[in-house]
Amino acid sequence: MANKQDVPVLEVDGLSVSFRMYDDTDNMLAQKNLQVISDLSMHVHAGEVLAVAGSSGSGKSLLASAILGILPENAAVGGAMRYQGQEMTPDSQRRLRGTEIALVPQSVSFLDPLMRVGAQVHGDGRAHIFRRLGLPEETVSCYPFQLSGGMARRVLVSTALITNAQLIIADEPTPGMSLDQALEALRFFRETADDGKAVILITHDIDLAFSFADRIAVFYAGMIVETARAEDFSTGADALRHPYTKALWRALPQNGFEPIAGFQPYAGSMPKGCPFAPRCSFRSPRCEQEIPPIRDLCEGEVRCFYAQPHQGKYA
Repeated sequence: MANKQDVPVLEVDGLSVSFRMYDDTDNMLAQKNLQVISDLSMHVHAGEVLAVAGSSGSGKSLLASAILGILPENAAVGGAMRYQGQEMTPDSQRRLRGTEIALVPQSVSFLDPLMRVGAQVHGDGRAHIFRRLGLPEETVSCYPFQLSGGMARRVLVSTALITNAQLIIADEPTPGMSLDQALEALRFFRETADDGKAVILITHDIDLAFSFADRIAVFYAGMIVETARAEDFSTGADALRHPYTKALWRALPQNGFEPIAGFQPYAGSMPKGCPFAPRCSFRSPRCEQEIPPIRDLCEGEVRCFYAQPHQGKYA
């Protein structure tokens, strides 16, 4: 049996999320299930920042909603999630929300428009957090509509940081902030993890993420295709495992800004096999027929049949 310190704060095992939809076919409404997350497994430990990165539409925000149990009623969730080693149920998710698990939501509409900021962010550390995030003292007397988008985003960040939650899920916390403000917010999350809490940082900005995260889980079309150490991204493409992750690295401005042809498939139009196969120059007939299982490789994980240890090559 693992020691208590080895038990992840959060463990997600084989998560799937689908939505019950109705399709108008031949003037008749037909019910169908739209799969948006498939066979997703991940974990985060105390003292760790796990960045979840990927392009828009890959399913990152749905992961946060699934963990918190705030998906709409037409959603069906499969797999298992455990908090501190205990199975999570709808009842336990309700108890954990806002106490043990805090969310920095993506939309500033989560702020109550009828309440002043001071009533929504209250606690002994508020003044310190506001100063760190560059929010003036008078912010506490403002209503959300009186804030700029960047200020509202920083208020949302402060609502999570001021809690005693052991797990913070930050869903795209930095859009609308200046670079200095975004860096300070990310430093805050890093310090929060260093103090013994766990942080899941959901972002499309992989460049900022690997400067503050311990590990990065890369999303593509509702799946995690690779989980890598942050230092692997600093080392370069040859230290990464999946062809999509390598393409993300090469697409960064400082690495040549090289795009790849094609686009990410969306739910309802997924290929039969690996979702990245239509864009992958290393694909084989097997890739077009089978979805690769996740496997351990070089102190990380990858969902690819042909990834090899740190060679930058495929069989």
